[in-house]
Amino acid sequence: MRHLRNLADARLETESVVTIGVFDGVHRGHQALASELVQRARQSGRNAVVVTFFPHPDKVLDLTEEHYYLTQPDERAKLLLDLGVDLVITHPFDEATRRLRAVDFVTLLLRHLQLRELRVGAEFALGFQREGDIAFLRAQGHDRGFQVATVAPVTAHGERIRSSDLRDLVRAGDVQSAAALLGRNYSLSGEVVMGEQRGRRIGFPTANLAVWREQIVPARGVYAAWAQVAGQRHMAATNIGLRPTFGGESLSVEAHLLDFSGELYGARMTLAFVERLRREQKFASLDELTAQIGADVEAVRARLSGGSAT
Repeated sequence: MRHLRNLADARLETESVVTIGVFDGVHRGHQALASELVQRARQSGRNAVVVTFFPHPDKVLDLTEEHYYLTQPDERAKLLLDLGVDLVITHPFDEATRRLRAVDFVTLLLRHLQLRELRVGAEFALGFQREGDIAFLRAQGHDRGFQVATVAPVTAHGERIRSSDLRDLVRAGDVQSAAALLGRNYSLSGEVVMGEQRGRRIGFPTANLAVWREQIVPARGVYAAWAQVAGQRHMAATNIGLRPTFGGESLSVEAHLLDFSGELYGARMTLAFVERLRREQKFASLDELTAQIGADVEAVRARLSGGSAT
């Protein structure tokens, strides 16, 4: 299993079945395409290769908000590799890539990946101004010795699963609907950093997560989540917000791990969000806040007891 950062770094000596796309989120539609890619590669004795990009083309074209990604690049690559893909290439999407002609992109795929079959969606196109559509690619394949196959999209409730819809769901805090499209719980990962330690003083210590600034954070509120840290999984009452009771002005992601004691500073933690329990609130007193946190912890325990992360 390998992850490369530039198509030019690949030097495959055996033939490949390739798919190309952004794959942000690696949702159920992406998973189906990757699984089909792997199956076809195994049948033909070829490599299964995914070519993806970072930054997202929409970011380069200034078509996005600051917080846009559903997955970090390394996480995205791991998710794809875990599906059986042999090689993931996260190619830089810069001005040179944006202006690369479709015929030249095909040349790179042939030279570096020994392309023999390309499997993509019916709406796929590559190259400058999306000139390399399916008809173009099939003509190239006929002349240069590779096949092009299109795959049907995966749908949910009659609609194609799209990363853009997932972004809207996560921003709205609807992590349950997002999980249905992802095939797993939406998650955030990062280092546990020092916070203001207010939770510790009221009996509910929290692990404060330093989140990648480019990733979408679910809507403010309290969530039932699973925390994965130091090789262990814990129930976690997780608050996302500004801490209005204390006059906070910066967004924080902090998790109280149930039935856990110890220090986590510097550890890498992943929070997998199961359900939003309530919106963020401002409380009139510290006692009122403490009572509500106690109720939140019990709500998390009731929600997650006997359950498992997806």
